[in-house]
Amino acid sequence: MADARTDKPSNSEEEYFAREEIEKKRKLAIQQAAETAAKQREELKQLHYMKCPKCGMDLHTLKHGNIEIETCFNCHGVFLDAGELDQIIKLHGHEGSGKWMGAVLNLFKGK
Repeated sequence: MADARTDKPSNSEEEYFAREEIEKKRKLAIQQAAETAAKQREELKQLHYMKCPKCGMDLHTLKHGNIEIETCFNCHGVFLDAGELDQIIKLHGHEGSGKWMGAVLNLFKGK
């Protein structure tokens, strides 16, 4: 007659393998969630890239020196990337907000 302890693994061994299996499934779920999130971000980027946040029409890039400013010809919105406003201020001086704002507005006159 066989001893019951040799026929069947111990409870702690069963628990170990169960925990290992759960951990593998948890890691797989996290990986799948990350892949899905990345895919959704890319789909949203493709859907909204270079679209006006105000009216949804296409944005067009206008160059002013080394600064690229996006504008919407439909609603006349002007959109700056991070740091571009600082570059415009440096380019046109700090004499006063009216002067550099006028310079920004002059970029779009007649266009």
